[in-house]
Amino acid sequence: MKAYMAPTEKSVASAYNEARERYAALEVDTDDAIARVAAVPISLHCWQADDVAGFEALDEDVAGGGIMAIGNYPGRARNGDELRQDFDQVMSLLPGVQRANLHAFYAEADGARVLRDEVAPEHFAHWIDWAKDREVGLDFNPTYFAHPKADDGFTLSHKNEDIRAFWIRHGIASRRIAEHMGRELSNPCVNNHWIPDGSKDSPADRWSPRKRLVEAFDQVLSDAHGFDGALCVDAVESKLFGLGSEDYVVGSMEFYTAYALTRKVVQCLDMGHFHPTETIHDKISALMQFQERMLIHTSRPIRWDSDHVVLFNDDVRNVFFEIMRGDALDRVYVALDFFDASINRIAAYVIGTRATRKAILAALLDPSACLRELEDSGKLGQKLGLMEEQRTMPFGAVWDMLCQREEVPVGAAWISEVETYEAKVLSKRG
Repeated sequence: MKAYMAPTEKSVASAYNEARERYAALEVDTDDAIARVAAVPISLHCWQADDVAGFEALDEDVAGGGIMAIGNYPGRARNGDELRQDFDQVMSLLPGVQRANLHAFYAEADGARVLRDEVAPEHFAHWIDWAKDREVGLDFNPTYFAHPKADDGFTLSHKNEDIRAFWIRHGIASRRIAEHMGRELSNPCVNNHWIPDGSKDSPADRWSPRKRLVEAFDQVLSDAHGFDGALCVDAVESKLFGLGSEDYVVGSMEFYTAYALTRKVVQCLDMGHFHPTETIHDKISALMQFQERMLIHTSRPIRWDSDHVVLFNDDVRNVFFEIMRGDALDRVYVALDFFDASINRIAAYVIGTRATRKAILAALLDPSACLRELEDSGKLGQKLGLMEEQRTMPFGAVWDMLCQREEVPVGAAWISEVETYEAKVLSKRG
Protein backbone atom coordinates (compact mmCIF):
# COMPACT_ATOMS: atom_id res chain seq x y z
CA MET A 1 0.00 0.00 0.00
CA LYS A 2 1.18 3.53 -0.77
CA ALA A 3 0.27 4.56 2.76
CA TYR A 4 3.05 2.31 4.08
CA MET A 5 5.73 3.61 1.72
CA ALA A 6 8.59 5.58 3.21
CA PRO A 7 9.19 9.09 1.88
CA THR A 8 12.38 9.59 -0.11
CA GLU A 9 15.52 10.77 1.63
CA LYS A 10 15.40 13.91 -0.48
CA SER A 11 11.83 14.78 0.58
CA VAL A 12 12.67 14.11 4.25
CA ALA A 13 15.71 16.38 4.02
CA SER A 14 13.78 19.12 2.24
CA ALA A 15 10.97 19.12 4.81
CA TYR A 16 13.48 19.02 7.65
CA ASN A 17 15.48 21.99 6.41
CA GLU A 18 12.30 24.05 6.32
CA ALA A 19 11.33 22.87 9.81
CA ARG A 20 14.79 23.64 11.16
CA GLU A 21 14.42 27.24 10.05
CA ARG A 22 10.97 27.54 11.65
CA TYR A 23 12.22 26.24 14.97
CA ALA A 24 15.42 28.31 14.81
CA ALA A 25 13.25 31.43 14.76
CA LEU A 26 12.12 30.35 18.24
CA GLU A 27 15.74 29.70 19.31
CA VAL A 28 15.22 25.93 19.20
CA ASP A 29 18.05 23.81 17.76
CA THR A 30 16.46 20.82 16.00
CA ASP A 31 19.79 19.03 15.42
CA ASP A 32 20.51 19.19 19.14
CA ALA A 33 16.98 17.94 19.91
CA ILE A 34 17.45 14.95 17.59
CA ALA A 35 20.77 14.04 19.19
CA ARG A 36 19.37 14.36 22.71
CA VAL A 37 16.17 12.41 22.13
CA ALA A 38 18.06 9.54 20.48
CA ALA A 39 20.19 9.20 23.62
CA VAL A 40 17.26 8.80 26.03
CA PRO A 41 16.84 5.11 26.99
CA ILE A 42 13.29 3.73 26.87
CA SER A 43 12.74 0.42 28.66
CA LEU A 44 10.60 -2.03 26.67
CA HIS A 45 8.42 -4.23 28.89
CA CYS A 46 8.61 -7.95 28.10
CA TRP A 47 5.02 -8.62 29.19
CA GLN A 48 3.47 -7.10 26.06
CA ALA A 49 5.00 -9.92 24.00
CA ASP A 50 3.37 -12.80 25.88
CA ASP A 51 0.26 -11.25 27.48
CA VAL A 52 1.73 -11.20 31.02
CA ALA A 53 1.83 -14.99 31.16
CA GLY A 54 5.44 -15.62 32.16
CA PHE A 55 7.32 -18.88 31.78
CA GLU A 56 6.54 -20.55 35.11
CA ALA A 57 5.03 -24.01 35.52
CA LEU A 58 2.69 -23.81 38.50
CA ASP A 59 0.76 -26.72 39.97
CA GLU A 60 -2.55 -24.84 39.90
CA ASP A 61 -4.33 -22.07 38.07
CA VAL A 62 -4.07 -18.70 39.77
CA ALA A 63 -5.71 -15.33 39.40
CA GLY A 64 -3.89 -12.56 37.61
CA GLY A 65 -3.56 -10.30 40.63
CA GLY A 66 -5.27 -7.39 38.95
CA ILE A 67 -3.38 -7.85 35.69
CA MET A 68 -5.15 -9.06 32.58
CA ALA A 69 -4.28 -8.86 28.88
CA ILE A 70 -7.48 -8.96 26.85
CA GLY A 71 -7.65 -10.51 23.39
CA ASN A 72 -6.52 -13.61 21.55
CA TYR A 73 -4.54 -12.29 18.61
CA PRO A 74 -2.27 -15.10 17.36
CA GLY A 75 1.49 -15.16 17.72
CA ARG A 76 2.30 -14.42 21.36
CA ALA A 77 5.77 -15.38 22.57
CA ARG A 78 5.73 -18.75 24.34
CA ASN A 79 9.30 -18.91 25.62
CA GLY A 80 12.40 -16.80 26.09
CA ASP A 81 13.82 -17.44 22.63
CA GLU A 82 10.61 -16.25 20.97
CA LEU A 83 10.39 -13.23 23.23
CA ARG A 84 13.98 -12.21 22.45
CA GLN A 85 13.29 -12.77 18.76
CA ASP A 86 10.33 -10.39 19.03
CA PHE A 87 12.46 -7.82 20.86
CA ASP A 88 15.04 -7.95 18.08
CA GLN A 89 12.34 -7.24 15.53
CA VAL A 90 10.83 -4.42 17.59
CA MET A 91 14.18 -2.74 18.22
CA SER A 92 15.01 -2.81 14.52
CA LEU A 93 12.03 -0.51 13.93
CA LEU A 94 12.74 2.02 16.68
CA PRO A 95 15.00 5.07 16.75
CA GLY A 96 17.11 5.80 19.80
CA VAL A 97 18.43 3.81 22.76
CA GLN A 98 16.28 0.95 24.06
CA ARG A 99 16.39 -1.22 27.16
CA ALA A 100 14.58 -4.46 28.05
CA ASN A 101 12.42 -4.69 31.17
CA LEU A 102 11.89 -8.17 32.66
CA HIS A 103 9.65 -9.65 35.34
CA ALA A 104 10.86 -12.34 37.71
CA PHE A 105 8.44 -14.96 36.40
CA TYR A 106 10.19 -14.89 33.03
CA ALA A 107 13.03 -16.90 34.60
CA GLU A 108 14.44 -19.67 32.39
CA ALA A 109 15.50 -22.82 34.24
CA ASP A 110 15.71 -25.41 31.43
CA GLY A 111 12.32 -26.86 32.28
CA ALA A 112 12.85 -27.10 36.04
CA ARG A 113 10.41 -25.42 38.39
CA VAL A 114 11.91 -22.52 40.31
CA LEU A 115 10.13 -21.14 43.37
CA ARG A 116 9.73 -17.38 43.42
CA ASP A 117 11.83 -17.02 46.56
CA GLU A 118 14.62 -19.06 44.95
CA VAL A 119 14.86 -17.25 41.63
CA ALA A 120 18.50 -16.34 40.96
CA PRO A 121 20.78 -14.56 38.48
CA GLU A 122 21.56 -17.77 36.59
CA HIS A 123 17.89 -18.00 35.56
CA PHE A 124 18.40 -14.85 33.49
CA ALA A 125 21.71 -15.81 31.91
CA HIS A 126 20.18 -15.97 28.43
CA TRP A 127 18.82 -12.45 28.80
CA ILE A 128 22.16 -11.12 30.02
CA ASP A 129 24.00 -12.73 27.10
CA TRP A 130 21.42 -11.30 24.70
CA ALA A 131 21.75 -7.83 26.24
CA LYS A 132 25.54 -7.93 26.05
CA ASP A 133 25.39 -8.91 22.39
CA ARG A 134 22.96 -6.06 21.57
CA GLU A 135 24.59 -3.58 23.95
CA VAL A 136 21.31 -2.79 25.70
CA GLY A 137 20.59 -2.37 29.40
CA LEU A 138 18.21 -4.52 31.42
CA ASP A 139 15.65 -3.54 34.05
CA PHE A 140 13.82 -5.86 36.43
CA ASN A 141 10.63 -6.35 38.46
CA PRO A 142 9.77 -8.77 41.26
CA THR A 143 6.57 -10.63 40.34
CA TYR A 144 4.26 -10.26 43.34
CA PHE A 145 1.20 -11.60 41.49
CA ALA A 146 -0.13 -14.61 39.51
CA HIS A 147 0.88 -17.06 42.23
CA PRO A 148 -0.95 -19.27 44.78
CA LYS A 149 0.52 -17.20 47.61
CA ALA A 150 -1.00 -14.05 46.08
CA ASP A 151 -4.38 -15.51 45.21
CA ASP A 152 -6.24 -13.75 48.02
CA GLY A 153 -4.94 -10.37 46.89
CA PHE A 154 -2.21 -9.82 49.49
CA THR A 155 1.58 -10.33 49.40
CA LEU A 156 4.03 -8.13 51.32
CA SER A 157 1.21 -6.84 53.53
CA HIS A 158 -0.30 -10.29 54.13
CA LYS A 159 -1.47 -11.03 57.66
CA ASN A 160 0.00 -14.54 57.44
CA GLU A 161 3.60 -14.26 58.55
CA ASP A 162 4.83 -17.21 56.47
CA ILE A 163 3.29 -15.87 53.26
CA ARG A 164 4.65 -12.41 53.98
CA ALA A 165 8.12 -13.90 54.59
CA PHE A 166 7.93 -15.75 51.27
CA TRP A 167 7.35 -12.50 49.39
CA ILE A 168 10.07 -10.72 51.36
CA ARG A 169 12.50 -13.42 50.24
CA HIS A 170 11.28 -12.98 46.68
CA GLY A 171 11.88 -9.23 46.84
CA ILE A 172 15.41 -9.77 48.14
CA ALA A 173 16.09 -12.38 45.45
CA SER A 174 14.94 -9.92 42.80
CA ARG A 175 17.30 -7.26 44.08
CA ARG A 176 20.13 -9.76 43.84
CA ILE A 177 19.24 -10.44 40.20
CA ALA A 178 18.99 -6.74 39.39
CA GLU A 179 22.38 -6.05 40.96
CA HIS A 180 23.91 -8.91 38.96
CA MET A 181 22.42 -7.57 35.73
CA GLY A 182 23.77 -4.11 36.47
CA ARG A 183 27.24 -5.46 37.19
CA GLU A 184 27.37 -7.78 34.17
CA LEU A 185 26.24 -5.04 31.79
CA SER A 186 28.08 -2.16 33.49
CA ASN A 187 24.71 -0.42 33.36
CA PRO A 188 22.46 0.25 36.38
CA CYS A 189 19.32 -1.90 36.54
CA VAL A 190 16.07 -0.29 37.74
CA ASN A 191 14.27 -2.80 39.97
CA ASN A 192 10.63 -1.74 40.29
CA HIS A 193 8.39 -3.10 43.07
CA TRP A 194 4.63 -3.19 42.43
CA ILE A 195 2.27 -5.28 44.56
CA PRO A 196 -1.44 -5.97 43.99
CA ASP A 197 -2.37 -5.85 47.69
CA GLY A 198 -5.83 -4.48 48.40
CA SER A 199 -9.52 -5.19 48.96
CA LYS A 200 -12.49 -5.36 46.62
CA ASP A 201 -14.83 -3.83 49.18
CA SER A 202 -14.65 -1.73 52.34
CA PRO A 203 -12.01 -3.16 54.70
CA ALA A 204 -12.52 -2.84 58.43
CA ASP A 205 -8.81 -2.27 58.97
CA ARG A 206 -6.80 -0.08 56.61
CA TRP A 207 -4.00 0.48 59.10
CA SER A 208 -2.52 -2.94 59.75
CA PRO A 209 -1.73 -3.90 56.13
CA ARG A 210 0.09 -0.60 55.62
CA LYS A 211 2.06 -1.07 58.82
CA ARG A 212 3.03 -4.57 57.68
CA LEU A 213 3.98 -3.25 54.25
CA VAL A 214 6.34 -0.68 55.74
CA GLU A 215 8.01 -3.39 57.80
CA ALA A 216 8.19 -5.81 54.86
CA PHE A 217 9.68 -3.29 52.46
CA ASP A 218 12.17 -2.22 55.11
CA GLN A 219 13.35 -5.84 55.22
CA VAL A 220 13.45 -6.20 51.43
CA LEU A 221 15.34 -2.92 50.94
CA SER A 222 17.60 -3.18 53.97
CA ASP A 223 21.21 -2.10 53.52
CA ALA A 224 22.15 -5.20 55.50
CA HIS A 225 21.85 -7.27 52.31
CA GLY A 226 24.86 -5.43 50.95
CA PHE A 227 23.50 -4.72 47.48
CA ASP A 228 25.15 -1.96 45.49
CA GLY A 229 22.63 0.87 45.07
CA ALA A 230 24.54 2.15 42.04
CA LEU A 231 23.83 -1.14 40.22
CA CYS A 232 20.38 -2.03 41.61
CA VAL A 233 18.17 1.07 41.60
CA ASP A 234 15.02 0.22 43.59
CA ALA A 235 11.69 1.89 42.83
CA VAL A 236 8.19 1.59 44.35
CA GLU A 237 5.02 1.96 42.30
CA SER A 238 1.60 3.07 43.51
CA LYS A 239 -1.85 2.30 42.16
CA LEU A 240 -5.30 3.74 42.79
CA PHE A 241 -7.23 0.52 42.22
CA GLY A 242 -7.24 -2.72 40.23
CA LEU A 243 -9.27 -5.84 39.63
CA GLY A 244 -10.09 -7.17 43.07
CA SER A 245 -8.79 -4.05 44.83
CA GLU A 246 -11.37 -1.49 43.79
CA ASP A 247 -12.00 -0.07 47.26
CA TYR A 248 -8.61 -0.18 48.96
CA VAL A 249 -5.02 -0.43 47.73
CA VAL A 250 -2.39 -0.80 50.43
CA GLY A 251 0.38 0.78 48.31
CA SER A 252 -1.38 4.03 47.47
CA MET A 253 0.20 7.17 46.00
CA GLU A 254 0.35 8.76 49.44
CA PHE A 255 1.94 5.67 50.96
CA TYR A 256 4.71 5.36 48.39
CA THR A 257 5.40 9.09 48.22
CA ALA A 258 6.12 9.08 51.93
CA TYR A 259 8.01 5.80 51.73
CA ALA A 260 10.20 6.92 48.83
CA LEU A 261 11.05 10.20 50.56
CA THR A 262 11.92 8.63 53.89
CA ARG A 263 13.76 5.57 52.54
CA LYS A 264 15.52 7.33 49.66
CA VAL A 265 14.24 5.02 46.94
CA VAL A 266 12.86 6.00 43.54
CA GLN A 267 9.14 6.62 43.18
CA CYS A 268 7.41 5.28 40.08
CA LEU A 269 4.52 7.18 38.54
CA ASP A 270 2.52 4.98 36.15
CA MET A 271 0.25 7.05 33.93
CA GLY A 272 -2.47 4.41 34.18
CA HIS A 273 -2.51 4.06 37.96
CA PHE A 274 -4.62 7.05 38.86
CA HIS A 275 -8.24 8.12 38.60
CA PRO A 276 -9.42 7.96 34.97
CA THR A 277 -9.71 11.76 34.87
CA GLU A 278 -6.42 12.36 36.71
CA THR A 279 -3.13 13.07 34.95
CA ILE A 280 0.37 12.91 36.38
CA HIS A 281 2.18 15.82 34.73
CA ASP A 282 1.38 18.31 37.50
CA LYS A 283 2.70 15.89 40.15
CA ILE A 284 6.18 15.77 38.61
CA SER A 285 7.30 19.31 39.47
CA ALA A 286 5.91 18.90 43.00
CA LEU A 287 7.53 15.56 43.79
CA MET A 288 10.87 16.31 42.18
CA GLN A 289 11.42 19.27 44.46
CA PHE A 290 12.19 16.62 47.07
CA GLN A 291 13.16 13.49 45.13
CA GLU A 292 16.41 13.10 43.25
CA ARG A 293 15.09 10.69 40.60
CA MET A 294 11.78 9.34 39.30
CA LEU A 295 10.59 6.39 37.22
CA ILE A 296 7.88 7.16 34.66
CA HIS A 297 5.72 4.38 33.17
CA THR A 298 4.02 5.60 30.02
CA SER A 299 0.62 3.96 29.60
CA ARG A 300 -2.86 4.92 28.45
CA PRO A 301 -5.84 4.26 30.72
CA ILE A 302 -9.34 4.22 29.30
CA ARG A 303 -12.00 4.52 32.02
CA TRP A 304 -10.02 2.20 34.31
CA ASP A 305 -6.45 0.93 34.62
CA SER A 306 -6.61 -0.92 31.31
CA ASP A 307 -3.03 -0.24 30.16
CA HIS A 308 -3.79 0.53 26.52
CA VAL A 309 -1.01 1.07 23.99
CA VAL A 310 0.50 4.54 24.35
CA LEU A 311 -0.44 7.10 21.72
CA PHE A 312 1.10 10.50 21.00
CA ASN A 313 -1.64 12.32 22.88
CA ASP A 314 -1.74 15.33 25.18
CA ASP A 315 -1.32 13.21 28.32
CA VAL A 316 2.04 11.76 27.34
CA ARG A 317 3.18 15.03 25.72
CA ASN A 318 2.42 17.00 28.88
CA VAL A 319 4.43 14.58 31.03
CA PHE A 320 7.59 15.24 29.05
CA PHE A 321 6.91 18.95 28.64
CA GLU A 322 6.95 19.18 32.44
CA ILE A 323 10.12 17.13 32.71
CA MET A 324 11.91 19.23 30.09
CA ARG A 325 10.70 22.56 31.47
CA GLY A 326 12.25 21.54 34.76
CA ASP A 327 15.48 20.44 33.04
CA ALA A 328 14.96 17.03 34.66
CA LEU A 329 15.33 14.62 31.76
CA ASP A 330 18.57 13.23 33.19
CA ARG A 331 16.78 12.57 36.51
CA VAL A 332 14.02 10.42 35.02
CA TYR A 333 13.92 6.76 34.03
CA VAL A 334 11.46 6.08 31.18
CA ALA A 335 9.71 2.73 30.76
CA LEU A 336 6.59 1.40 29.05
CA ASP A 337 3.73 -0.43 30.74
CA PHE A 338 0.84 -1.64 28.59
CA PHE A 339 -0.40 -4.95 27.25
CA ASP A 340 -2.85 -5.51 24.44
CA ALA A 341 -3.56 -9.03 23.21
CA SER A 342 -6.17 -7.89 20.68
CA ILE A 343 -3.70 -6.58 18.08
CA ASN A 344 -0.35 -7.56 16.60
CA ARG A 345 1.99 -7.35 19.58
CA ILE A 346 4.97 -6.11 17.58
CA ALA A 347 2.83 -3.26 16.27
CA ALA A 348 1.79 -2.48 19.85
CA TYR A 349 5.42 -2.14 20.91
CA VAL A 350 6.35 0.05 17.93
CA ILE A 351 3.32 2.34 18.29
CA GLY A 352 3.77 2.78 22.04
CA THR A 353 7.54 3.25 22.01
CA ARG A 354 7.51 5.64 19.06
CA ALA A 355 4.73 7.64 20.74
CA THR A 356 6.79 7.92 23.91
CA ARG A 357 9.91 9.04 22.03
CA LYS A 358 7.82 11.47 19.96
CA ALA A 359 6.62 13.03 23.22
CA ILE A 360 10.21 13.43 24.42
CA LEU A 361 11.20 15.00 21.10
CA ALA A 362 8.21 17.35 21.20
CA ALA A 363 9.34 18.49 24.65
CA LEU A 364 12.89 19.06 23.40
CA LEU A 365 11.45 21.25 20.61
CA ASP A 366 9.44 23.32 23.06
CA PRO A 367 10.55 27.00 23.13
CA SER A 368 10.63 26.89 26.92
CA ALA A 369 12.93 29.86 27.35
CA CYS A 370 10.73 32.06 25.18
CA LEU A 371 7.55 30.91 26.96
CA ARG A 372 9.07 31.55 30.36
CA GLU A 373 10.21 35.01 29.32
CA LEU A 374 6.71 35.90 28.11
CA GLU A 375 5.21 34.63 31.36
CA ASP A 376 7.71 36.50 33.52
CA SER A 377 6.91 39.67 31.55
CA GLY A 378 3.21 39.28 32.21
CA LYS A 379 2.48 38.61 28.53
CA LEU A 380 0.16 35.73 29.28
CA GLY A 381 -1.89 36.04 26.12
CA GLN A 382 1.23 35.90 24.00
CA LYS A 383 2.48 32.90 25.99
CA LEU A 384 -0.78 31.00 25.52
CA GLY A 385 -0.87 31.94 21.86
CA LEU A 386 2.64 30.64 21.26
CA MET A 387 1.83 27.42 23.09
CA GLU A 388 -1.11 26.94 20.78
CA GLU A 389 0.90 27.75 17.65
CA GLN A 390 3.37 25.06 18.71
CA ARG A 391 0.75 22.42 17.93
CA THR A 392 1.00 23.09 14.20
CA MET A 393 4.76 23.51 13.98
CA PRO A 394 6.40 21.03 11.54
CA PHE A 395 7.23 18.50 14.25
CA GLY A 396 6.69 15.54 11.90
CA ALA A 397 9.56 16.64 9.67
CA VAL A 398 11.95 16.58 12.64
CA TRP A 399 10.69 13.15 13.71
CA ASP A 400 11.20 11.80 10.19
CA MET A 401 14.77 13.09 10.18
CA LEU A 402 15.41 11.37 13.52
CA CYS A 403 14.24 8.06 12.04
CA GLN A 404 16.28 8.59 8.88
CA ARG A 405 19.44 9.35 10.81
CA GLU A 406 18.85 6.32 13.03
CA GLU A 407 18.35 4.17 9.93
CA VAL A 408 14.93 2.87 10.94
CA PRO A 409 11.72 3.02 8.86
CA VAL A 410 10.44 6.53 8.24
CA GLY A 411 6.73 7.28 8.44
CA ALA A 412 4.41 4.27 8.29
CA ALA A 413 6.93 2.08 6.46
CA TRP A 414 7.45 0.05 9.63
CA ILE A 415 3.95 -1.41 9.21
CA SER A 416 5.03 -3.37 6.14
CA GLU A 417 7.93 -4.87 8.10
CA VAL A 418 5.58 -5.89 10.92
CA GLU A 419 3.29 -7.58 8.40
CA THR A 420 6.23 -9.46 6.90
CA TYR A 421 7.36 -10.60 10.37
CA GLU A 422 3.84 -11.75 11.16
CA ALA A 423 3.65 -13.80 7.98
CA LYS A 424 7.10 -15.36 8.44
CA VAL A 425 7.29 -15.77 12.22
CA LEU A 426 4.20 -15.03 14.32
CA SER A 427 1.77 -16.98 12.15
CA LYS A 428 3.92 -20.12 12.56
CA ARG A 429 3.48 -20.16 16.34
CA GLY A 430 -0.03 -21.60 16.22
